[in-house]
Amino acid sequence: MKNLHELDYSRALVEERKYYGRNGDGGNGMFRFMSCVDGQPLGVIASDGGGWDHVSVSRADRVPNYEEMEQVAGLFFQADETAVQYHVPKSEHVNCHPYCLHWWRPTEETLPKPPSIMVAPK
Repeated sequence: MKNLHELDYSRALVEERKYYGRNGDGGNGMFRFMSCVDGQPLGVIASDGGGWDHVSVSRADRVPNYEEMEQVAGLFFQADETAVQYHVPKSEHVNCHPYCLHWWRPTEETLPKPPSIMVAPK
């Protein structure tokens, strides 16, 4: 994940202090961005720890779409990093916000990826 101080211009400082008791740092924080799709706010919470980089993306009115998730991935992850969204079994589903999706990236190992030909021909 990128150093989050690069995104200080979009930090939600009041919310960070309320949630964390202080402002975020280079690996943790809360942010507000305008959607590249319709200019509406995207709430983003990013964290590092426990062997994972994590970025949650939410909207007030609907689930973020593909373009918005790509927008956020480009802001938070390096161009050469792989991050994923998981589909977990229903029995393991946790939901604190009805319109939130997540990016995950392990920091101590490399995620396996299928050969590109299995996705589409080059």
